[in-house]
Amino acid sequence: MKSKLVVMLSRFPFPLEKGDKLRAYYQIIELSKSFDITLITISDHIVSEKSIQELEKYCKEIHVFQLPKWKSLFQSFIGLFGAKPIQISFFYNYSIHKKINSIVKELRPNHIYCQLIRTTEYLKNYHNCPKTLDYMDAFSKGIERRIPLQSIFTKWIFKLEAKRLAQYEREVYDYFEIQTIISEQDAEALGTLPNQPVSCIPNGVSESFLTFSTDKLPEFDIVFVGNLNYPPNVQAVKFILDKILPIAKEKGYDWKFLAAGAGPSKQLMDSIDSNLQATILANVDDIRQAYCAGKVFVAPMQIGTGLQNKLLEAMALGIPCVTTPLANNALKALEIEEITIADSAEEFVKNIHLLLTNEKSESIGKKGKQLILKNFNWENSTEILTKAIQKA
Repeated sequence: MKSKLVVMLSRFPFPLEKGDKLRAYYQIIELSKSFDITLITISDHIVSEKSIQELEKYCKEIHVFQLPKWKSLFQSFIGLFGAKPIQISFFYNYSIHKKINSIVKELRPNHIYCQLIRTTEYLKNYHNCPKTLDYMDAFSKGIERRIPLQSIFTKWIFKLEAKRLAQYEREVYDYFEIQTIISEQDAEALGTLPNQPVSCIPNGVSESFLTFSTDKLPEFDIVFVGNLNYPPNVQAVKFILDKILPIAKEKGYDWKFLAAGAGPSKQLMDSIDSNLQATILANVDDIRQAYCAGKVFVAPMQIGTGLQNKLLEAMALGIPCVTTPLANNALKALEIEEITIADSAEEFVKNIHLLLTNEKSESIGKKGKQLILKNFNWENSTEILTKAIQKA
C-alpha cells in the first residue's frame, strides 16, 4: 500500500506554459510511482476538464480552489500594510485555508509537499506529518535584481518586497522537515539558513525533447522561447530587440529573430522595430517546432533566478545556445564546449555570428545535448526527492 502524499501548488500544473507548472507536473508523474497523491491547487481561472483529466492519470484526488484575480489584487493591496511579502498575500485566502485544513485533517497524509513559498501559509502549521518545502527559486534575489529596472513610482515596492521575501524565506524554513531548491546558485542566494542545508533538486527534460526530430529547415537565425509575459523573459527579448539586433545590423548581419511563447506583453509587441526582421508568436501548438525554427538559441537572462528550462529544452534538441554567466551558473555547462557565454550585447553578437558561421556550432549543439541527457533527467532528480520523503 502506497503512502499518502499531499502536493500543494499555487497554480494548476497543466498546461505547461510556466516553469513552476512544468516542474510540478513532471515531479507528480514520478512521485505517483511511489505515493498516492492528493493534489491541492489554487487557480485564478476555471481549470479545463482536459487539464484535470491529464492530472487524474497520476493523482488519487484533485482539489482546485478558485481565487479570482481581483480578490488576489485586493489582498495584495491590503498586504502592503502588513509584514508578509505581497505575493504571499496574493495567493492566500482565509476561506480556502479552512477548506484545505478540513481536507488534510480528514485525509491524514503521511507527507505534505508544498511547491514555492506562495503555498506555505496554507499548511505550514499542520504538524501531524513531515513536510517538504520546494523553494524552487530564491524569490528575494529575483525581486532584488529587478529593482534597478523599476520606475521611481514602483522602486520602493520592489525594495520592500525583496526585504520581506528574504525575511520570510528564512522564517518559513523551520516549519518544514525537508527543504529543496532548483540550483546551488539559488541555495546560496537564500543566505544563511539554520540546521541542514537546502537540497538541490534540478529540473529535467521531457523525453519528447530528447527524441524529437523535424524535417523543416530553420527559418530564423536566432530564437528565444519562454513565457513572454514574465518580466525576466520580457527583459531578455527586449535586450535582443533593442541591443543585439541593431548592433548586428550595423555589422551587416541581417538576422531573422523569432520569440515564441505564451501571452506576449504589449510592451514587447510595441518594441518591434519595423527595420528589424523580428517575429513574435503566441500560443504555438508544438513549442519544440518553435525552438527548431532557429539556428541559434539566445537567452540573455539578466534578472531571473533558478535553472532555465528554456536552455535545458533548447540544448536537449541539439540547438547551440548563447546565454549569460548568471544563467549558466545554475546549468554549469562548459564554455565553448557545450554552450557559449556572453555578458554584453557586443559579446552576444560575436558569439551568435560564430555559431552561425563556424563548423564548431554543430559540435557545441551535440555536446550540449549530451550534457542534458546525462545530468537533467526527471526520473533521476525526482528520485532524490522520493527518497528524502520516504526517509522523513
